[in-house]
Amino acid sequence: MSTFNLTTEERVDAALKNDFLRQATRRATDRLRNNKYKASDELGNWEEWRNAGASIRAHVVANLDYYLKQLIEQLEKRGVHVHLAKTPADAVGIVRKIVQDSSAKKVLKSKSMISEEVHLNHAMEEDGIEIVETDLGEYIIQIAGEPPSHIIVPAMHKTRQQVADLFEPIAGHALSSDTPTLTRFVRIQMREKFLSGDIGITGCNFAVADTGSIVMVTNEGNGRMVSTLPRVQITLMGMERIVPSFRELDVLLNLLARSATGQRLSSYTTILTPPKRGGDADGPEESHLVILDHNRSEILGDKTFRPALNCIRCGACFNVCPVYRQIGGHAYGSVYAGPIGSVITPLLEKDWKKWGHLPYFSSLCGACSEACPVHIPLHDLLVKLRMRKTQSGHTPQVEQQIFKAYRYFFTREKTLRRFLKLGARLQFPLVHNNRITGGPPPLSNWTKSRTLPKVAPQPFMQMWDDLKNKR
Repeated sequence: MSTFNLTTEERVDAALKNDFLRQATRRATDRLRNNKYKASDELGNWEEWRNAGASIRAHVVANLDYYLKQLIEQLEKRGVHVHLAKTPADAVGIVRKIVQDSSAKKVLKSKSMISEEVHLNHAMEEDGIEIVETDLGEYIIQIAGEPPSHIIVPAMHKTRQQVADLFEPIAGHALSSDTPTLTRFVRIQMREKFLSGDIGITGCNFAVADTGSIVMVTNEGNGRMVSTLPRVQITLMGMERIVPSFRELDVLLNLLARSATGQRLSSYTTILTPPKRGGDADGPEESHLVILDHNRSEILGDKTFRPALNCIRCGACFNVCPVYRQIGGHAYGSVYAGPIGSVITPLLEKDWKKWGHLPYFSSLCGACSEACPVHIPLHDLLVKLRMRKTQSGHTPQVEQQIFKAYRYFFTREKTLRRFLKLGARLQFPLVHNNRITGGPPPLSNWTKSRTLPKVAPQPFMQMWDDLKNKR
C-alpha cells in the first residue's frame, strides 16, 4: 500500500516502528556498499575513474544544448520520432497519443525512473491499458501498489513470503517462498506477456550523442525483450542523460555498475540504434524518444545546483546515508529518495510546502558525497537548499518565532542571565537523570525522541565572571 497520502511525520514514524523494514534496508545497503568497495578497489585507481566521470558529466551538462541537438539530429535522420516534453503532463500526453494511435491494449515496461517521475502507470491504467512491469522488483511493487523504495533495488523492503503472498492471487494457489519457485513463476508469466505486448516502454541510462544510440543497463534481460519484440517502442529519457560518444560511455558504464551493484559490468548492457532496418531479424518498426525537461532547464541555469544534473542514478549515496538506512525510501514521500532525491525533488517539483522537508533528511555527514562516483557535493547542496528555503520565506512560523526569541535573548545579556536563572529553577518537573525528558509544545516535539541537557544551575557566563574575579 502506498504511503504517499500520509504526512511526513506519519511516514517516518511508520518506518521507524517497522523493525523488518529497518533490518532489511540495512542488510541490503550493507551488501551493496561492500560490493561497491570490492569492485572499486579492484581497479586500483578508483579516484582517477571518479575524476574522469565527474569531468565527463560536467562537460556534457555545461554543453547540453549542443549534445541534445546532435542526438536529435542523429535519431531523426534514421526515422526515430523525437518528442520534447516540458512537463510530466506533456510526457504522459505524448505517450497516451502514441498508444492511442497504435490501438494498443497491452504495454510492456522495462525499468524507467522517468516513468515513475511522471506517474505514467497511473495514467495508462486510467485509460484502460494493461501496463506490465517486466523488471522483477518493479513487477513486485506494481502488484503491491507501491512506489520503489530504492533506485536500484525497488523491492528491497519485501520478504520472500510477502512476495509469495502477492503472487498467490495471480497463480490461483499458494506458492512456496523459495527463490527458484518465485523466479520460475515470474518467468512463465513474463514469457506470455513478452510475446503479446503491443508497445514496449524503456528507460534510458545514457544516450550516445554522436551515433544516436540508446543505452540500457539491466541484470535480467527484460530490457532487450521489451525493446525488440513489440512493434512500437518508446524510450523515456531525462534531458541530461547524454554522453558525447562511446569513449565516454565506457567510463560511465564502469562507474555505474561498480557503484550500483558492485559488478564489473551489469549482466546486460543493451545498445539500441533504432528503428528496425531491412535485414534485421528483430526490433521495433516504429521508435519514439520522449525527452523530459521537468524544470531541468532551470537547474541547468542555476550554477549552484547544476551539479545535481551530473547524477548517473547509481544509488551509491542511498547505501551510505544514515537517514536512508534507518527509514528506507517510502518515508521520503517522493519518487527519488536518498540524498540525491532530497536534492533534486525540491528542484524538480518547485514546491517548498510539499517537499521542503527533504533537505533536512540528512545528517550532513558527507558520506553521500564521498560515495558519489561523479563527485556531486551532495551534502553541500543540501545545506544550500536549506538556505534557499529559508531565504524564500518558507520556514514554519514556529521556527521563525523560536529564532526571533533566540536573537532577542542573545543580544541582551542581562535579560539572558535572568532567563537562564529562571529556567534553572522551573525545569525540575521536566528533568529525569539530569536530562530534560518532557515539556509542552514545541519542546515536546523534540523530547519525544531525544533528551536535552538540563539548564546548569550556574550559567557559563557567571562561571567565567567568577573565574576572572579570582585572578
